[in-house]
Amino acid sequence: MHGLLRRLFAPRWQHPDPEVRRQALQRLDPQQTEQRQALQSLTKDTNSQIRLAALIALDDCAGLVDAYPHHHQDEAWFNAVCQRLSGREGHTDLHQRQALVERINEPRILNAVALQGDNLNLRLTALSQLNDEDDLIHQACHNGVAAVRHQAAERIDDEEGLKRLLKEARRDRQVVRLARDRLNRLRSDAQWLEAEEQQRETLLKQLEQHARAPWEPLYGGRFRHLERQWEQLTQPPSAEQEQRFHQALLNCRKTLHDHETQAQARQQSDERREEAENTREQLLEGIEETLDGLCHASAMTVQDIDSLRAQRQLLGQRWQALSDMHPPSDAMRQRYTLVIQHYDQCLEAWQRWCAISDDIKTSLSNGDYATLATQVSECQWPEALTPPALLGRAQAALNIENTAPLQPEEENTNLDVYAGELDTFEHLLERGAFKSASRLHQRLKPRIEALAGPAAQPLKARLKHLAARLAELRDWRGFVAGPKREQLCASIEALANDIYMAEEALDRHHRQLVKEWKSLGDAAANRDQSARFRSASDRIHERLAPWRSRLSEEREANLKAREALCDQLESLLAQPSEDADPDVLRQIRDKARHQWRHHSPVPRERSEAVGRRFGTIRHQLQALIDQRADTIAAQKRDLISQVSSLRSDDSQPLAQRIHLTKQLQQQWRALGRAPKGEEQTLWKTFRHECDQLFAQRDAHKNEQATRQQQQLDELQTIIDQMDSWQPNGASEAATLDRFLEQANQLEPLPRNRRSEGMQKRISGIVRARRERLNRLAVADTVQQWHAIMPLVNAHLAEDQRYLSEGTPTDVDAQTVLSASLPAAFSMAHSTRNLQRHQVAAPLSDADYAKIAESLARLRVHLSMLAVGSVRQSDEPLRLAIQVERLNEGFNQERSRDQDINDILVALLALGPMPAKLWDEEVEELDNLLSRLARVPLP
Repeated sequence: MHGLLRRLFAPRWQHPDPEVRRQALQRLDPQQTEQRQALQSLTKDTNSQIRLAALIALDDCAGLVDAYPHHHQDEAWFNAVCQRLSGREGHTDLHQRQALVERINEPRILNAVALQGDNLNLRLTALSQLNDEDDLIHQACHNGVAAVRHQAAERIDDEEGLKRLLKEARRDRQVVRLARDRLNRLRSDAQWLEAEEQQRETLLKQLEQHARAPWEPLYGGRFRHLERQWEQLTQPPSAEQEQRFHQALLNCRKTLHDHETQAQARQQSDERREEAENTREQLLEGIEETLDGLCHASAMTVQDIDSLRAQRQLLGQRWQALSDMHPPSDAMRQRYTLVIQHYDQCLEAWQRWCAISDDIKTSLSNGDYATLATQVSECQWPEALTPPALLGRAQAALNIENTAPLQPEEENTNLDVYAGELDTFEHLLERGAFKSASRLHQRLKPRIEALAGPAAQPLKARLKHLAARLAELRDWRGFVAGPKREQLCASIEALANDIYMAEEALDRHHRQLVKEWKSLGDAAANRDQSARFRSASDRIHERLAPWRSRLSEEREANLKAREALCDQLESLLAQPSEDADPDVLRQIRDKARHQWRHHSPVPRERSEAVGRRFGTIRHQLQALIDQRADTIAAQKRDLISQVSSLRSDDSQPLAQRIHLTKQLQQQWRALGRAPKGEEQTLWKTFRHECDQLFAQRDAHKNEQATRQQQQLDELQTIIDQMDSWQPNGASEAATLDRFLEQANQLEPLPRNRRSEGMQKRISGIVRARRERLNRLAVADTVQQWHAIMPLVNAHLAEDQRYLSEGTPTDVDAQTVLSASLPAAFSMAHSTRNLQRHQVAAPLSDADYAKIAESLARLRVHLSMLAVGSVRQSDEPLRLAIQVERLNEGFNQERSRDQDINDILVALLALGPMPAKLWDEEVEELDNLLSRLARVPLP
């Protein structure tokens, strides 16, 4: 009972039947509060159609948008949301609709709003929510608002999308141009990226080739130039290119570091060579001083010969060790040879003396001067060498026996000789050469003291004074040498007791101590210290015996290695290649020198012979290097002459000469190095010639740039003139053609941003001027139509009379019009008169329908040209017209004024025209023609 009462007295909008509720909903007024509340309750109804109707009745656009995601498949909901967001229905504020559009993510609704919105900002807002490229292309091609089309076209960045847009966008030329420009920009960017990649790859190849090239004077500068070019590239490299670049960078830096290391090694080698030369100089001076002392001593003793032999042994050892490291100079080698010859003469003379000394002693004691003279002559003692004491006595005895008393002149001559020898004695004292000075004093003292007479007194006084200085020098040497000998004995004993020192270090320290001991000579010498020193030295020799045996084996191995190295070099020099690279030969020379030094030491008795062999080979190899370097220098001079001839050859194009010069530069790099002193001079000359040719190229480029700048300035003047010119009639099209002809005469233009901008600007100006000329031409055509309107009205009147009476009558244009009929309408006027004779009156249904369709077709065509759109009912006609226009104008392009002229001609020729049809269409035709007759302001 309660349910029945409820159904009887409840409002109909609460009825259980959805159809009843829907009908009741249609009668509710949202302006009344109670009914508005009922509508709000119905927005929560279980039936989706009732909810939709309630939201529509309340004009709740926000509610529709909020509820749409639950009903997105319902076409009614979609249409309702689109109609209210677009503003076609409802009274929702524009700002609210824009806010609602910003909340929507449904592409279907956004596309519909962008196409149908009643406000530009609303459409742009919907467009901004679209992200799919297909939707953007659809909007750019089919949207009715140009700004929306342009905005959609600007958001398309993909190359495929731009190609689609360029193919489909035939409605808006600006969209086509925008797509074409952006596509060209993408292609140019792709070309730029490709060029950048190619340049980077070229730089990588150059850098890798440079890394493999040997060092030259400009190696570092070219490396830094390539590195700067790499850093100037803006496009980031790939991981593989980055790895290749760093590898080439490391190789180049390694080449530079190796060269610096070699330079430092050469400097150190020069320093060691200089040190070796100084050591050789000291050794030679020491033995030369000893030999000179033997020549000025009072008598030669066994100790003198033993000291000379020890010094000769030390000289041979040190000389061989130094020669293994650095070969001596020719002057030093000759000096060494003379010293050895002098030493051999002294030693041979002493050996002869030792063999005959006993016989001379016997003959001298027996007074057998004849036998003594024979024995002295057999001894063959050198005159420059001081004889032993026994030989001196024998020679003195023979001189006394064979010579007469000295004459006064001879005595004066002897005094001068003794004075000169006293000068030598004083010079030796000043130098501190104690041994030589002592020997000379022993020889001079008995001779000067044996002199008699007053002339000899100054010599005796001077000899006494110099003898005192010699004694003082002896005391100082003894004062210094005593503690030094004790220190050396303690040092060599400590060295002999050190069982942990390595053999090589032990031998080095032992040699140094022996050298210092011998350098003391006989100063402060005593037997106990000599015995201590000799005992410790013998212990060291016993300890070093196994090590020296191994060292001898190593020396033999080093000698074999040196001989094998000499054999290899000799085989290389026996068959030299004619095109051998001098740099490779220099590397062979340096490596051979390094191996020679590595295989050291060698046996002393055979080192000199193999050293002379290696020196000869080294000189021959250097001669081969110099020969090849001279050949390369001749080739480089020929390259310089070729570059010079190219620089002065004006018959060839400059670009070809530059190309040939770059090829010559590559040939220059492929060649090796010329002789050291000539390489820099040749390079400077070659570079100067190349720079002169490149300067001509730069001057040509500057001249071309000036000419191009002048062309751009002239084009800018033409653009300014075109921009300030505004056509006032269609007959001024020749002025635009003249401007374009002047611009075309400046072609070709340089390809840069300024020229591209100027071409874009001139294209825009030409497009705007052609558009205005087209509008002016259309306006002239419409004015011609307005001028012949009396003729049109006369034809209409005659058509009505013909259709009512059935009697055709022609209209005379000259009678109706005050001016002559334009030529374009003459044929149409004749056709209209002819139609009244050919079409039967009254009109049949087929003729009436045919005329009505033709008139509607002309009106639709005119609407397409004037407005750009047609009514929904006229869509089939629009499609038919477009297909017909495409078929007719496939191979030709028709202007807008030509199309309008054809329409008006066809309109004039269409007849006989019923008044009813004409009255239905004439108002819209007049509106369209008035719209076409409007000319925009300049």
